[in-house]
Formats: sequence, structure tokens, C-alpha cells
Amino acid sequence: MTSTATYLFGILAAVLVLIAIIELMRRGTLRERHALWWMVGGVLALVVAVFPQVLRWASRLLGIVIPINLIFFIAIGLLFLVSLQYGAELTRAEDKMRTLAEQTAFLDLRLRALEAERAHLAEIADDADGRAAADAETAGDPPADVPVDPGVDQ
Repeated sequence: MTSTATYLFGILAAVLVLIAIIELMRRGTLRERHALWWMVGGVLALVVAVFPQVLRWASRLLGIVIPINLIFFIAIGLLFLVSLQYGAELTRAEDKMRTLAEQTAFLDLRLRALEAERAHLAEIADDADGRAAADAETAGDPPADVPVDPGVDQ
């Protein structure tokens, strides 16, 4: 039926997929929660590659005439589960991003209000310093920022 080369190719392909998934997890490129369904698919592929009679048995048990159709069905099911998981993850990320954007907008608004208040207080302080200097000049006293020479009569 099937040659030894085909069996070896199936086993090698399944092992390479599992090694790739584990390596991606080790490097931190793929998180464990995302790798779950890929690992399930890789293990199923390895089991079918090592024991092809399991595929024929499962096909007969489920009433599927052509065993390869069972592989396609399982593959589509796994891809659906991966897609569903990514959709749920994307929804959580969007909610978190919206919350963070709202918090950033509120903090930006608060910062602008505080900066405006600080500028207003600095303006009031500058006006008060200007009036104090003008009052000192009219009183005959030198302004506070002008040094007084003790040897000069005023």
C-alpha cells in the first residue's frame, strides 16, 4: 500500500512541526496558550504517521469512506479552534487598548489643566514682583535685584 519512504516522510514532517513549535515557545515567539492547538495537531500528525492504521480505524468508526477526509476535517477543526482563540485574544487586547487610551486622554487633560494653572500662578507672581519693584522705586529704595554701593550717596 504505502511505501516505507512515505511513512518516514510523515514521521519526519510531524517531528519537525513539533520541534518548530517547541523552539518558537523556547524563544518566546509563541506563547504556550497559543501553542496548545498547534501541539495537538502536531501530536495527532505524529500518531497518524507512526500508526496509519489508527486513521483507517477512526475513519471506519465515524463512517468516513476516505480516510484523508478525516485528516482534512480534523485540520479544519484545529484551524477553527486556533482562529477562535486568536479572536478572543484580539477582543481582550482591544478592550485593554481602549481602556488605556481613555486613561491616557484623562491624564493628558489633567496635565494640561495643571500646566495652565501653573502658568497662571507664575503670571500672578510676576505681576506681584513687578508691583513691588515699582513701589520700591517710588519710595526711593533701590529694587531688591539692584546691588547697593555703600560708597555712593543716594
